[in-house]
Formats: sequence, C-alpha cells, structure tokens
Amino acid sequence: MNNTSVSRREFLQRLAVAGAVSAVTRPARAQTPRRNIPLGFDNFSIRAMGWKAPTLIDYAASLRLDVLFISDLDAYESLDDAYLRDLRAKAADKGVRIYAGTWSICPTSAAFKDKWGTAEEHLALGIRVAKAVGSPVIRCILGTGKDRLGEGGIERHIEATVKVCKACRSRALDAGIKIAVENHAGDLRSDELARLIEAAGRDYVGATMDSGNATWTMEDPLDNLEKLGPYAVATGLRDSALWEYEDGIRIQWTAMGAGQVDWRKYFDRYAVLCLQTPACLEIMSGFNRDLPCYKPEFWAAWPNLRAADFAKFLALARRGQPRDPWKAPAGKDKKLADQEFQKAQLEQSVRYCRETLGLGLKN
Repeated sequence: MNNTSVSRREFLQRLAVAGAVSAVTRPARAQTPRRNIPLGFDNFSIRAMGWKAPTLIDYAASLRLDVLFISDLDAYESLDDAYLRDLRAKAADKGVRIYAGTWSICPTSAAFKDKWGTAEEHLALGIRVAKAVGSPVIRCILGTGKDRLGEGGIERHIEATVKVCKACRSRALDAGIKIAVENHAGDLRSDELARLIEAAGRDYVGATMDSGNATWTMEDPLDNLEKLGPYAVATGLRDSALWEYEDGIRIQWTAMGAGQVDWRKYFDRYAVLCLQTPACLEIMSGFNRDLPCYKPEFWAAWPNLRAADFAKFLALARRGQPRDPWKAPAGKDKKLADQEFQKAQLEQSVRYCRETLGLGLKN
C-alpha cells in the first residue's frame, strides 16, 4: 500500500465525520407524522363537474384517497342492486371505499322533497343503497337554518326526524348501516344533534360531523368536534374564515389550511375522539355568508344559545380579516371556471391534509 492509500477503517471514519458535518450544515427535512386516519372527499366538492359514480371512483383513485363520499342518490346511474354491487367491486379494485348519502329525511322540514317517496321510504332506500355499495353509513340531513324559525322551532323537526329514524331502526340494524345525520346549513348545533342521536338511539344513529356548517350555527369547529366527535361516524370537512362586519359576523368557507381553524389541534383531538372515522373533504369555497347577530331579530332562531358558546365563536371571528368572494375571471365561461376552481380547491386541500396533517392511509 503506498502512502496515498486510505485504509478501510480510515475511510469509514472520514465518511462518518462527513455525514455528521452534513447533518449540521444542511437542515433536516421535517417528517410529517402519519395519523392513520382515512382520507376522502365528498362528491359535492366538485359538483360543477356533474360526474356520475364510476368517474368519481376513478378520480378518487387518481388522488390516492381511501374514501369516496357519494352524498346524493342522483350521482348513481341506477339504483338497482346489481349496478350498485358492481360499483362496490370497482371501488374495491381501486382501493377506495364508498360512503353513501342522501338529503332530508325530516317530513316537517321545508328542505324535504318527496322525490323518493315518504320520509320513511326515502331513508329505507338510502339504507338499501348504502348496503349495496358497502358503505357503513347513510348520511342524511334534517334541513336548513330556516327550520329554526316558526312554531315549535327546531325542536319540532328534531322530534319528526327521530320518529323517522325509529321507523327504520330494524332495517338499519339488519343491514349493519348507521344513519348518519349531519349538522347541515345552520339547522342543528352540536348539542342539538347529539340530543337527536340519543333520542333515536346510538346503536344505529350517529353524526356526520361538518366543520364548516358548525360556523353557520355560531360554533367554533373545535368546540363542535368536542361535542360531536364521540358520535361521528362520517364527516364533511372544510376550513372557514370569519370576521366582523357592521351587522355581525361574515363567514367564507375555504380550502383546508386557508382559513382560521387550527387543524393540527383539531386532528390531535380527532384522533382521540373518532380515530376510525374517515376525514372526508367537502370543499365549498369562495362565497360569503352573513350572520347578522348584532341585530335583535336574529336571535329569534337561537333562544337557547349560551353566552359562553357565542363568546368563543366571537373570539374566533375577531381574529379574522375580510375576504372578497371568488369570482370567475372576466371573459371566461362560468361553468368551466367553476369546474376548474372546485377541482383546484379540492386538490389543494388533499395536498394540505396529506403533507401537512399526515392524513390518509396511502403514501
């Protein structure tokens, strides 16, 4: 060996030193811890596409998602069991699980439509569809914020919804399907939905927990999670921006990570309260909604709202800044602009959930 040669031991020592120096001089790349929470999306996120179930399955697979939430019956080209079972097989082949949903099952709500028959017939149909596509739930709603007004207030509609659920109890239990009632469009606060579930029976009724809709009932999404998390069997998640205006609070839903919700804190608690429940994104960005809560007449719909709960919501809003609503670019076809915007908002949200929050079961 000549004097320019390096022994194997010296080579390994130098390599170790070089590695140590490199680790000091080059910042380590942060690793996002995986939370082992399934990730999916609700087809309403890309409603402008008008896609039916087979295309939605392909799209969910292209995004490497675990769950596709088909939240309306019109997305199916047929409701025949054979067609629905074929969809289940197609989704399974692509590593996607379907969650099923439909709309109002409350016969006293202004949102209820008789397209699928009576409220009981509608719910029974939803249970059948859910079983055929392999969904553990059938998501449904009571109605909207308008149901809080009028004789009997929201309590009248809660009672009617409980009655419908009870009429389908044996059917749901036999099918192994949970009726997953959503806090929807300002209709139910988390404590009211929890009360509905308890009155109907937790053995076959749970919650579709919607973080964006929570803000429409003047709830901080983290408070909504604390109360509904133990009941949640499905979700519809989006971020929210809130700020004060002259008559109250203005709200704009956003892509995940673009609003004011502390999602790291949210999913730290989510993993404790509802780990087995998939995080399904229902992104509806770009428009503003006003809650004129500084006007006395606003409170007719909220006779039992506690001051402490409103104070938390107000504190969240006071940390926000005004945002303009989204508009299609001038001169661009409105339908095409809506499609591109909705897809971009959803895909941005998927990236944020996977890369920043560590959601999803696939790499």
